[in-house]
Amino acid sequence: MKMLLAGCFAFWVSVSPNFAGDRPQWGNDFSRNMVSNERNLPDSFDLTNNLKWKARLGSETHATPVIAKGRVLLGTNNDEPRDPKYQGDRSVLLCLDEADGHLIWQLVVPKLTNGFFWDYPKAGICSPATIQGDRVYIISNLGEVLCLDLNGLANGNDGSFRDEARHAVPDDLPPVTLSATDADIIWRFDIIKQCGVRQHDQAYGSVLVHGDYLYVNTSNGVDDTHKEIHAPDAPSLIVLEKATGRLVAKDTQRIGPRIFHSTWSPPTLGKANGKDEIFFAGGDGVIYGFEPLTKSPASGEVSGLKRIWRFDCDPTGPKENVHRFNSNRQESPSNIKSTPVFYDGRLYVTVGGDFWWGKNKAWLQCIDASGAGERTAEALVWSLPIDKHSMSTPSVHNGLVFTADTSRHVYCVDAASGKVYWSHETDGEIWGSTLVGDGKVYLGTRRGGLWVFAAEKEKKIIRFAQMDGPMDGSPVAANGVLYVTTMKWLYAFQAARK
Repeated sequence: MKMLLAGCFAFWVSVSPNFAGDRPQWGNDFSRNMVSNERNLPDSFDLTNNLKWKARLGSETHATPVIAKGRVLLGTNNDEPRDPKYQGDRSVLLCLDEADGHLIWQLVVPKLTNGFFWDYPKAGICSPATIQGDRVYIISNLGEVLCLDLNGLANGNDGSFRDEARHAVPDDLPPVTLSATDADIIWRFDIIKQCGVRQHDQAYGSVLVHGDYLYVNTSNGVDDTHKEIHAPDAPSLIVLEKATGRLVAKDTQRIGPRIFHSTWSPPTLGKANGKDEIFFAGGDGVIYGFEPLTKSPASGEVSGLKRIWRFDCDPTGPKENVHRFNSNRQESPSNIKSTPVFYDGRLYVTVGGDFWWGKNKAWLQCIDASGAGERTAEALVWSLPIDKHSMSTPSVHNGLVFTADTSRHVYCVDAASGKVYWSHETDGEIWGSTLVGDGKVYLGTRRGGLWVFAAEKEKKIIRFAQMDGPMDGSPVAANGVLYVTTMKWLYAFQAARK
């Protein structure tokens, strides 16, 4: 091991300082707004004139990349192995060089063996990473929160965790021999074992960093039948100590029995009533506002996760014995698979019946984020019916809201009133989110269509490009480059040189 680390140091390249145009987490910042300040972004996708580089992924990629300190991090699967020692169905987090897309290191994770609907075959790592400084926070397919070194093992094995060689392979295989292109795990927290969570389909979330703490949704959900909650008392939102991964708080809202499918919506940060608040959309279709944790200077004790307010996005939906409405397309509870966006004192969120098991009703809603207590009767600013279902996180910019639904539609809506300025039917289902940047709205579909609209009240289609395959993730802009992820490729596009 000492010889390995000595060799790693020889290959180590220090991480560069943050660039002004980095995009280190899901959303442009922790308000989760899908808006970029980048300029001179491409509106053409010619592989000769606009392609900076492209990188081969696995066979399925459902995640969205993040970019910081010269690194691009993206989850995928292992059907295109980067290292011959890793074979078979694995989940992978790639760390690529921002300059040319070459591999710097990768986190390789075996599959859960609990069952089909715990860790979906070939799904890979679906969660977007969060980068802060030289640390990476990621929720893996094993239902664990990992803190990683942004340098990988190339600068040595840091942190309290030392068992990377065993962690990378299933229990029935011997540990691997590590190399400089393997991930360095600083610490690990097992949500399933330590919180009693019944993960469903796949772990998905985006770690929110606030002060000394990490706020994490747990992916607690239904069992294989989709009609029972096996962990009704498990938390939906937990808080970990950033430095150590120690569990310091969890929600006490007992959301579990009302979860209609799973808990896939990441927490959001905003300032309401002059103070920071953590906003969280539960698997019950309810948005909760929490006080951020604080530590007593005198005793060192950490406060609990105290609820400030609660807003039910679908108050007329069923609240008890909710799973009797499984597969009912007329009546069911609602849930939230997107992320609430905080903007100018309000939350914008898509909500409605479950895409696979619920009613064919959905809404784009605007919610007043101020106040306290039960806010369902008074906090709704407006609610716009959209078509069937939505998994898309909105983009709010210049008084306009852009979002999409799974029935192929993209919308431009007035942020103050909910008035629809325009909508457009695209070529395929939409599971990702809109990105607004440089006066444009970018959006990908599951039929491989990359759409570019003008970010204006009048509908204008700037470009349609047919990509090589489905796009479940969302376009991302960083440092003058537009990143577009298909199932098998990551493309880095830039404006053509004049």
